Amino acid sequence: MTDKPGGSWPANAAPGGGTPGRTVTLTDLLRVPLHRIRLVAAAATLGLLAALGYVLLVPGAVTADAVVAVRPVVTDAFTPSGASADRAVNMNVERGIATGTEVVRRLADATGRDQREVRDALELEVPTGGQILRFRYTANSPQEAVTGVNLAAQAYLDVRRAMYEQQREDMLRSYDESITKVQAQQAALQRQIANSRAGASDAAVAELSGVNNQLTQLASARTEIAAVDVNPGWVTREAEATLLSPSGYTALRLLAGLLGGVLLGIVLAYVWESVDRRIRSVDDGRDATGLPLLGTARGPKRRGSRHAVDADIRYVAMAIAGRIREPARVVLLTTREDQTPLSAGLAVALAVTGRDVYVADDIGRLERLRDEALAGLARLPATANPAQSVVPQQRQGSALPRIDDVTEPIAVRRPSPRPNVVPRQTTAASPSAVSRAAANEPPPDPDKTINLPRIASAASTKGKGGAGGTAGEVAVGGGSIRFGTWRQRSAKGLVLFNAPPAEADERGVAAARQGTAVVVVEQDRTRQGDLRRLVERLRAAGVAPLGFILTRSGRG
Repeated sequence: MTDKPGGSWPANAAPGGGTPGRTVTLTDLLRVPLHRIRLVAAAATLGLLAALGYVLLVPGAVTADAVVAVRPVVTDAFTPSGASADRAVNMNVERGIATGTEVVRRLADATGRDQREVRDALELEVPTGGQILRFRYTANSPQEAVTGVNLAAQAYLDVRRAMYEQQREDMLRSYDESITKVQAQQAALQRQIANSRAGASDAAVAELSGVNNQLTQLASARTEIAAVDVNPGWVTREAEATLLSPSGYTALRLLAGLLGGVLLGIVLAYVWESVDRRIRSVDDGRDATGLPLLGTARGPKRRGSRHAVDADIRYVAMAIAGRIREPARVVLLTTREDQTPLSAGLAVALAVTGRDVYVADDIGRLERLRDEALAGLARLPATANPAQSVVPQQRQGSALPRIDDVTEPIAVRRPSPRPNVVPRQTTAASPSAVSRAAANEPPPDPDKTINLPRIASAASTKGKGGAGGTAGEVAVGGGSIRFGTWRQRSAKGLVLFNAPPAEADERGVAAARQGTAVVVVEQDRTRQGDLRRLVERLRAAGVAPLGFILTRSGRG
């Protein structure tokens, strides 16, 4: 074969022996989730359904608030306690009492819940610099939440009042004992004074006066203690069911479920991509094969019309034609995909420039190749396909001879600016002289005579190709396309082998040893592992491919 030798391997090797690094962009990071969008959407749907099920099946938590104003216990409620009134009550102590065991026990007995659940449901807030306790209780229903928080506030006040009353009772008891002792001492002094002689009772009278003063002070102090208001505070705001607003956590839970599902889908997409790597871009194809790019073919369903796809294939055909010399054998190789549409399009694009292309296939795809080639030929523009006439057809009423009556070439003579005088030969020339004369004869004038080709009859074209060729042959512009198997290939022209998938059949690599190979990579479908394995097999077989073609199926 006369194919051009391939370049060094790999094509993108760095001068220092390594492979040049490529910057990973945000588009590269988003490419995997976008191409695994079905997995991401499924995970997002599952997350949303899980959140919706939780909202519908699990009862929502309702929170109610109650505010208690704590007052200091003073002997005189109408006497100001000073500028620092907030120091009269230690709010840390009050907080501990409000969440203490006694309050929790009373709340658990009233609601029938476990003390641990009650302790988790009850919260207490103490604003800085104030004597206010804000109770917050969480339950499964509004009524239960309202009852629980009001009960907690009242239980705190009851416990605190009981503690103050117990302290007051202890103090009153102490005062009563002291008063009893002083009264006994007073009675003893009175008896002593009554039994003493005149002039000897002055000391006893003075002592009795002091005892009377002490008794008066004790009685006065006891009166003050007994008059102390032991009310620890008031509930300034009770919780009511009508004041509860609907919880806004439902939409937040649904949003959290959706975002969580999306995040899980992205993680699963990257995990799946790490196990099943696909070719996503031209850079991935270069990294996996080490070959130059011959061109890309867009997908008709995603990138544009069939005419744009045909234009891409013609560009690829130009790149292939610039790297080979006829006669040539080009093998189109894939890993697992079907490259039949691309093979037919390349055959049309190569034949339209005047080449005789033989398309070979060994796994029963010849009919499909022929149909694809005819469809591509029909889409060719008139400027690209010289076989299509741009002259308007003759009208039906014209009196022209029938086409079947024309059986011989018709010579049409045009005036030539240079007269052509042919001398008369008097003697027969020898064959050698004729050959020398033919070699020295100048090229004929193209304007002198035009030979129109013979037009075959309609009956003689039966069984021929759809474009006017012989049986099994399609005429395309100045060239033609013939179809057959690899064994029936001809030694002339361009042979294009639509090779079977290389993962299951080795005939494509074996045929590439007799010519050259072009690797066809389908975006988002070709696995990187399979592509590397195919390139390694070609390298081991001594084949230097021309490059690779990146195709898109249009399915996204």
